[in-house]
Amino acid sequence: MLTLRQIEVIRAIMVTGSIAGAARLLNVSAPGISRLMKYSEDSLGVRLFDRRSGRYVPTSEARNIFDLLDTVHRKLEDLQSAIADLGTGKSQELRIAAVPSIANVMVPRAIAQVRRRYPDVALDVNILKIEEAIDYLLLGRGELVAISSRFDHPLIEFEPLASGTLLCIVPEDSPLAARETITPQEMAHHPLIGINPRDPYGAIMAAMFTTAGIDYRMTVKARFGTTVCSLVAAGLGIAIIDEFTVAHNVVRGLKTLRIDADSIFNTYIAYRRDLPLSVYAEFFRDCLRHEMDSVSSLKKPGRRRSGDTRKP
Repeated sequence: MLTLRQIEVIRAIMVTGSIAGAARLLNVSAPGISRLMKYSEDSLGVRLFDRRSGRYVPTSEARNIFDLLDTVHRKLEDLQSAIADLGTGKSQELRIAAVPSIANVMVPRAIAQVRRRYPDVALDVNILKIEEAIDYLLLGRGELVAISSRFDHPLIEFEPLASGTLLCIVPEDSPLAARETITPQEMAHHPLIGINPRDPYGAIMAAMFTTAGIDYRMTVKARFGTTVCSLVAAGLGIAIIDEFTVAHNVVRGLKTLRIDADSIFNTYIAYRRDLPLSVYAEFFRDCLRHEMDSVSSLKKPGRRRSGDTRKP
């Protein structure tokens, strides 16, 4: 049986008509080509070429195999091209989704890293509500969802993504903007723009007040964090928001304050247990985790967690 290298050498001699030409085509030494050619003929027990005036001409016995050799060579080139395409993402598609709090700032930065690593991969990015994640995964619309809560489901795996804290956001021209921290008691004295307590972040926000026995009233409720930020920037009140929504100061007109209360939350990557993630999805997950860890106040040296009253 011929090896792939022998097929490559025989075809090179067939194309160029000489040992020297084959050596130049393959960028190797002529003696090496000659030795491999002789070994191939000896192992097959068939003379493949006649030597005529310094040219190598296919023998009548071997002519019928050269078309097959050429076909094999083209298939090998197709294979090498397909492997190269995998390395750049060509003809591949990455389909991912995230809840708004992660999608608006963190996901684009992670996708930028994916694009640098796999410049040709096609991207399909969705923004979902938490309740839409199950159908998105089970119906095969995408590979993974970056999500802000987890629940039990027999077919869905929830992998820890990153931890963060909730922050208080105030208008940058507010008297509160001169401060670095604020307590739930102090927040309760200001018009509060909030997220529904049934939302994961809304539940943590509500727990800050109920645990301390503080009455509070939300003057405005909004479904998405970006809307909350815009309402605060417009001077309609203050709000509690996750730190990933306001990362990198993407929303102008705001000042963020640390909250002197337990405000830690976790995020997750959800995907189907019965289907392996593609290399592109795995790379996106790793990039997203890196981006979120880099902005999380829980990961910054010297930064105490909210509610941590220990002396340094």
